[in-house]
Amino acid sequence: MIRKFLLKLLWLYQKFFTLIGYGSCRYYPSCSEYARINFENNSISSAFYHTFTRILRCNQLFDGGIEYPLLDKLSLKPARLGIDSIKYWLVPNKKNRFFIIKNFSYKGQPCSTK
Repeated sequence: MIRKFLLKLLWLYQKFFTLIGYGSCRYYPSCSEYARINFENNSISSAFYHTFTRILRCNQLFDGGIEYPLLDKLSLKPARLGIDSIKYWLVPNKKNRFFIIKNFSYKGQPCSTK
């Protein structure tokens, strides 16, 4: 319930308030998109921590660049895989952690899980 509320707040922010400062984020994906991906895939405490540190680094003192969120632990195992059913690609990092990369071909069909 808390996760859904936070995701709704992020959706409102992305829908209405990012128009004011469009293109001002120094990172890709943007800080709000990074937060949304984190809150969808990680625990709430981990998502808060990573989002907070990312926002602190999003200023003129840091270079910025490409920084994908990390998945803390892999929990879902999809039964059906297809290019249109995968919302995020998981690229292995180290110590059983994965970079979460958005699939731009995702059409909104839910991925069936077992």
